[in-house]
Amino acid sequence: METTSDQAWTVMERFYAAEAAYVAAGGLGKASYEPVAALLDPDVVLYQAPGLPFTGSGAWRGHDGMERFLAAFSTAWESMEFLEQEHWGDADTVIVRNRVLFRARGTGKEVDALIVQLIRVRDGRMLECRPFYWDPQAVTEACRPVTVAGGSPR
Repeated sequence: METTSDQAWTVMERFYAAEAAYVAAGGLGKASYEPVAALLDPDVVLYQAPGLPFTGSGAWRGHDGMERFLAAFSTAWESMEFLEQEHWGDADTVIVRNRVLFRARGTGKEVDALIVQLIRVRDGRMLECRPFYWDPQAVTEACRPVTVAGGSPR
């Protein structure tokens, strides 16, 4: 029998797949948001740490907020590949350790990122997510174009 934590993890597996497909398709205006939205509680909140290229105000609320977040996230990244995932759960909470290979859309740079997420699920949908990046500077630098002699970004 599937436990509550298994049910919450199943929601997150589906969310990660929908998120990766949305990013790969180019995000806002190029991909359907519906597969992602179907996995989000109407009161969903995503908290992002300061200094990341997709932080925004730091809290993305509701379906509209998550769609705006994914638009910013898709502007930063052209692809994301989950290399490793471990998860632990208790009732409606899941802790996920993700190792993700991101490729920046603007620079083509890749970054192998370790992210731990504290996630709450309600009624089969993600309610709250708090990601913690092991090396936020590497994430930011991968998205930042390098200026070469003469002032041209590459």
